[in-house]
Amino acid sequence: MKAIIVDDEVAARKVLRERCATEQDIEVVGEYADAQSALAALSQQVPDLMFLDVKMGKISGMQLARALDPGSAPLVVFVTAFDRYALQAFDVNAADYLLKPFDRQRFGTMLQRVRERYAARNSSNYQIAAATLAELQRLSQGRVEARPRLLAETGGALHMVDVAQIELVTANHNYVTLTVGKESFYARSTLIQAEDSMRSQPMLQINRSCIMNLNHVRQVSRTARGDYVFVLGCGTTVTSSERFRPKVRARIGLFIVGGGSKD
Repeated sequence: MKAIIVDDEVAARKVLRERCATEQDIEVVGEYADAQSALAALSQQVPDLMFLDVKMGKISGMQLARALDPGSAPLVVFVTAFDRYALQAFDVNAADYLLKPFDRQRFGTMLQRVRERYAARNSSNYQIAAATLAELQRLSQGRVEARPRLLAETGGALHMVDVAQIELVTANHNYVTLTVGKESFYARSTLIQAEDSMRSQPMLQINRSCIMNLNHVRQVSRTARGDYVFVLGCGTTVTSSERFRPKVRARIGLFIVGGGSKD
């Protein structure tokens, strides 16, 4: 089976590539960090298997799978960060998935299912994947709707903060600061946890300790070295780092009239 890996995390792609390398009947023929690149590649090649991250940038794994031609779609193995309890809800659909982080045994179980479907070579593959997509989306939306507000502290009191009003989240040791206009709220959390709780918003990490809500960006400029400078509605200015520059550039490019990013 010829396989491609679509995941925006370098480490995740590496793990999948190394796992596949130990299997004699699987050849990885492509790796892509975003759905757009994968879609472009799929017009040139027809893989048998696709490892697909559910949560990526502008185009999610769900959207990518829906864009596939049902007649020629590869087997899809979703790579997710959903908790095990949620996964049980669609495991009855016999859908393939890998829960990050996964071990060798789970990878082997997944491959057994994939090989059985590949041997069958029938059109039910895409329908099974589509059923999983629908269930993943339902679970994802349920989680989003369940967290429209976050509990955070300021002035010695706890407040319910509307996630849509949060402009900026900055990490500070074991806490994060939530910026809402001129106010600051504090919560015991990591930056990753905070971003997950705000998945209903278009969040973008621009440096190691900062994620911002793109709905509140009012101005964008560039430094001499190419980093991005953002001015938010609250008046706060934040700058991207070199490490996150490619990701930021790709995301900002989506807002350019006519499409396509410009350096």
